[in-house]
Amino acid sequence: MTVVEPIRNKKDIKKVEKVLASQSERNLLLFAIGINCGLRVSDILALNVGDVKGQDYIRLIEKKTGKFRKIPVNLKLKPMFERYTKGKTFDEPLFKTIFKNRLQRFAAYYIIRRACKEAGLCEKIGTHSMRKTFGYHHYKKFKDVAMLQKIFNHSSPQITLRYIGIEQEEIEESYANFIL
Repeated sequence: MTVVEPIRNKKDIKKVEKVLASQSERNLLLFAIGINCGLRVSDILALNVGDVKGQDYIRLIEKKTGKFRKIPVNLKLKPMFERYTKGKTFDEPLFKTIFKNRLQRFAAYYIIRRACKEAGLCEKIGTHSMRKTFGYHHYKKFKDVAMLQKIFNHSSPQITLRYIGIEQEEIEESYANFIL
């Protein structure tokens, strides 16, 4: 299994968003949910229109853990949900293919990888990069590893820091700043 990286630079996130926006509203929304909610791609793809349309929270049972999650819809996602779900029925998948089927994991992987490559990112990127990007920037903003540990349901702060790439980043910074 290849370990993927978070997108650490906010300018790179904007570049990826610009690429995705030029492709489709669906692709941009997929990425926006991933980096703003920290959900696994399997949980994002399982969402139906009714899970987000007119909602203040995304409520779901995580596929991997079986645990209930209640995630507030932030100010970036709310208008995106309003536009994207307009005219759609509550029981249809939020993310569909051109054939009206639910978007699958591999298709999401391809969408994210292609957009990141087109935006000039060189890191190892996959769909899990969205969740890691959320974690990385959440940590950088709030410096609250305990809260992030709870959000990700990790067993220790060390696991959370390693997961979002902070541990490796700090090691590299210590080498860069160590001169004899």
